[in-house]
Amino acid sequence: MQVDFGRTSSDYAKHRAGFPEAFFERLVREGLLRPGVRAVDLGTGTGTVARGLARHGGTVKALDVSAPMLEAARRLATEAGLRIDFQQAPAETTGLPSGAFDLVVAGQCWHWFDRPAAAREAARLLAPGGRLVIAHFDWLPLPGNVVEATEALIDTFNPGTAAPYVLLGQSVGLYPLWFRDLGEAGYTALESFTFDVPTPYTHEAWRGRIRASAKVGASLPPEEVARLDAALAALLAERFPREPLVIPHRVFALMATPPLPA
Repeated sequence: MQVDFGRTSSDYAKHRAGFPEAFFERLVREGLLRPGVRAVDLGTGTGTVARGLARHGGTVKALDVSAPMLEAARRLATEAGLRIDFQQAPAETTGLPSGAFDLVVAGQCWHWFDRPAAAREAARLLAPGGRLVIAHFDWLPLPGNVVEATEALIDTFNPGTAAPYVLLGQSVGLYPLWFRDLGEAGYTALESFTFDVPTPYTHEAWRGRIRASAKVGASLPPEEVARLDAALAALLAERFPREPLVIPHRVFALMATPPLPA
């Protein structure tokens, strides 16, 4: 599946719910997020993680390969009154200085990377005592709920393919393979946390959220996206008419200390 989130940057910026404040508060309690922390946000997309880090006083560099996504991220940061250094660069070869950062975060994106290369690059970026955080904020398809019905509809328009996060754990919002990734890369002190967050969406916002998905706006032709959107509107009106929809989501985060330099 050829995925280009830049094609759907407008819907992504407007309709995808970002990581909840409780996620950043948890990083604060873990001692990872504090005023002055030097942070890198890999695969920033429209900057939801970068803005949260900056709101809590971090000095943030945020990277992505997509120019349209970075344009949306810059606009949202400016509207929020936040100073973030956005740069176009891949997670595997950031071009940033070695040992210059206290925190590296990959939010909702680790599955898109060359994961061994990204793990090595994060280790290179981190100063002694620094930490890598891999985080997800996933919707949960449960029997009979709107997520399950929506995913079934998506599969009728884009069958026979799955985004990497679906194959690797998105259906339950947990990612055991990331422990193996970091263990094989020599990381230590692996710790994780998870909690659930019900997230409200209007019908319009849920349709926008779906258009911003890998299997929809980021990969289907525009005419197919429009057809799917119309079908989803009809499905919501018939089966889930109450607004707002309450979409179950799960936060998952894995924290780790990089290996010592050889």
